[in-house]
Amino acid sequence: MKRFDTPYMADWFAISLRWVMLVGLIVSLGLGQKLDIGSTWTLGLLIFWNLGMTALAGLNVRTSYHRRLNITVDIILAGAFFWMQGGVRGPAFWAGLLPILTGSIYFEIVGAVVTSLIFSGLVIYTGVRDERNLLLAVLIAGIMSLLGILFGFLGRRLMEHMRKNRSIWGDEEERKRAIQNERMRAIYELTSTLSTTLSYKRVLDSALDMSASALNPNLEPEQTTSDPLVGAVMLFNAGKLRVGSARRFTNADMRITFDATEGILKRAIDDGEPFKFNDIGYDQELGRVVALRNCTSGYIFPLRSGFNVYGVLIFAHPEPDYFTTERTNLLDIIGRQAVIAIQNARLYQDLVEEKERLADVYEEARKKLARDLHDGPTQSVAAMAMRLNISRRMLSKDPKGANEELVKLEELAHRTTKEIRHMLFTLRPLILESQGLAAAIQSMADKMMETFSQRVVVEIDEHAAQQLEMGKQGVIFYIIEEAVNNARKHAAADTITVRLRQVETGVVLLETIDNGVGFDVKTITQNYEKRSSSSLGMVNLRERAELVNGLLNIESKSGKGTNVQVYIPLTEEAADRLHHARRK
Repeated sequence: MKRFDTPYMADWFAISLRWVMLVGLIVSLGLGQKLDIGSTWTLGLLIFWNLGMTALAGLNVRTSYHRRLNITVDIILAGAFFWMQGGVRGPAFWAGLLPILTGSIYFEIVGAVVTSLIFSGLVIYTGVRDERNLLLAVLIAGIMSLLGILFGFLGRRLMEHMRKNRSIWGDEEERKRAIQNERMRAIYELTSTLSTTLSYKRVLDSALDMSASALNPNLEPEQTTSDPLVGAVMLFNAGKLRVGSARRFTNADMRITFDATEGILKRAIDDGEPFKFNDIGYDQELGRVVALRNCTSGYIFPLRSGFNVYGVLIFAHPEPDYFTTERTNLLDIIGRQAVIAIQNARLYQDLVEEKERLADVYEEARKKLARDLHDGPTQSVAAMAMRLNISRRMLSKDPKGANEELVKLEELAHRTTKEIRHMLFTLRPLILESQGLAAAIQSMADKMMETFSQRVVVEIDEHAAQQLEMGKQGVIFYIIEEAVNNARKHAAADTITVRLRQVETGVVLLETIDNGVGFDVKTITQNYEKRSSSSLGMVNLRERAELVNGLLNIESKSGKGTNVQVYIPLTEEAADRLHHARRK
């Protein structure tokens, strides 16, 4: 026996006709009052035989020599039934139609004619045995032969029609398989392309090209340019959605920015789930895009990973029912792959930017050290050299004045030594490694008073400080040192307060507060965006806050002092919560 993927319709036709014939034979026996077990056992065999063929057809299974076996069994059982029911004088004289119909289905004209001749021979044989039935037997045999020819032609027409339909159905199945294979190929190519590139532009272009190819796999390459499918990838940049890559967008469309605060875009960003939409032309934001005005249906997929929303993948088409379940499922697969690729590209881009930023930080630290050395110890050493020269000349002429000059020289040397030690402390505070953050901040405050006579008040929550990793403690120390130095140099403050405390679960707040002259935060922020020299202190604060995944907030007004706040997350969950709250 062999199993097949698709059913054989010829088997089902033969089985159906056999059931019709069996019902007719049962009715005939009932009308002739011949329904007794002794003479109808062959009818029972025919019923069981057809049940077996029905089960095999339902399982798409065929026996060896399936068609020949069916006709042979039908001829034997129908002939036995005809013989036992009284031949041409019995109620089942037309039982021969059963194998004739089977022959016409399986072998068309030849099968029907050969089967009718065989059964006609049996009918004539019964007439020869009883000469009274000879004429009737010849008549029935003739009718059987004519019916064999008729059913043979009908069977041929039927089978030709079935072959034609099967061919069409096979072509349709082949076309569907080809479309499915093309879509799988497109997804594979998309995955391969996205996993091997870290270029934003290539990621976005590949996502759109592969999506169009997967949605319309039956289009020839030269037809894709005429396909009215509109697609775009929009990414967040500086708080606004901007078109990163698009298909069929005009030049003006490419320059449009979106706030994502209304309509379809807002729903996609807020819900974080893909959905279909209509009436694009009436949307508050997307309605501005010329390429979308002729589209009646669309599908949007938010490019989101956890709390990070990178943008949206959007498609639109003039056909109202274009985005079927099959197509939207395909776009979901492509969208998820695009999110992973964009995330990888963003991480790589962040790594490149971080590398460049660290290079800038090191360069700025070198310049700062050079400036501090020039403005402090270098000037002091030059002053000491001048005073030594003056003292040497005064020793012979004015010994008393020379003595006073040497006293001043000694004071200058002590002050210079303190400045150098303070610089060394800020470059590498060994106390931070040995005694922790609180001790290092207090030591820095003491040195500020000793070196610059600047009062610094330290309020550290020991429990909050102990929860910080050693790597974070070093960055936080430099944030405090930068903020305190900025306040000392520019704020003219009597007192600077450094405060570290836990404000909520998993979040520590660092504050550097002074009662100095204050400044206009908006103006300094604008200078920060331009990286001007007047805002280098804020640059350092922001960049160091980013190193601990923190958020920097500066509150200041002219004449009201300044409060530099840094919110520092202790866990990944707290970081996600902190940055998510900031985006809102």
